[in-house]
Amino acid sequence: MRSFTGTGLVVTALAATVAALLFPVWSYRDRTGTGAVDLTAGSVATPFGPLSALDRDFVDRVRLAGLWELPAGQQAEQRGTTAAVRRAGEHLVEGHTALDQHVREVGARLGIDLPSRPNAQQQSWLARLDAARGEAYDREFTNILRLAHGTVFTVVAQVRATTRNSAVRALADDANATVLDHIKILEATGLVDFDAIAADTRPQAFPTAPSTRSPIRHDPRPGSDSPTFPLPPAATRPPHSPGTSPATPPSPASPQSPTPPDSASPPSPSSPSETEKK
Repeated sequence: MRSFTGTGLVVTALAATVAALLFPVWSYRDRTGTGAVDLTAGSVATPFGPLSALDRDFVDRVRLAGLWELPAGQQAEQRGTTAAVRRAGEHLVEGHTALDQHVREVGARLGIDLPSRPNAQQQSWLARLDAARGEAYDREFTNILRLAHGTVFTVVAQVRATTRNSAVRALADDANATVLDHIKILEATGLVDFDAIAADTRPQAFPTAPSTRSPIRHDPRPGSDSPTFPLPPAATRPPHSPGTSPATPPSPASPQSPTPPDSASPPSPSSPSETEKK
């Protein structure tokens, strides 16, 4: 009886072990009907690599950007009241003339039907610029264009990082350089309202209308389609045990160039002062 019971326990233990080894393989095996993610959904084959829905939308949006930013730049060359605004208009004309040529070539290679006129939102931006004069025009032009370029900047990077299509990848490289140049030249006017830009800008797929904050106003706030990634918390200095040397505190200010009392930062609680060290 004891021999039978011992044998049964051994057999049971062996069966349990085999089951534990096989279960993970069965659980993670790609089985029909389990809803496995298809990373190629919406993609079509091209001589330049798979073309995803995001790729097609990006090419379409690059064409749309040129359709309204090119005439906006031409207008700024004529209507801007400062040399900096007129220079920003020149950069927009030069940048979008070349980029528009590139995107039309890519569209032809990939068989994408590109738009031929600005969308309703872009037409409303152009109408606002048409109605502005003098210094008000300079502010409207600078902030509307800066907001539009800032919102699309992260999208260009997303497409550049994820596309498997070499033609789209080259277009993203071109668009990235163009958008960054335009951001810098617009900021060089000294008219960008960074508080309004920060309040109006949210991560999204492509630029939408500005919000009600002046000088970007009268239009709905842009939506949010992309996740944000918060920065990690600041590192803290671990406490030192008695008998060990504490972490080296920051070097005190040089006697030759003392920091004014009203702008000096209070010493950190974890860093002993020079008096305490003595």
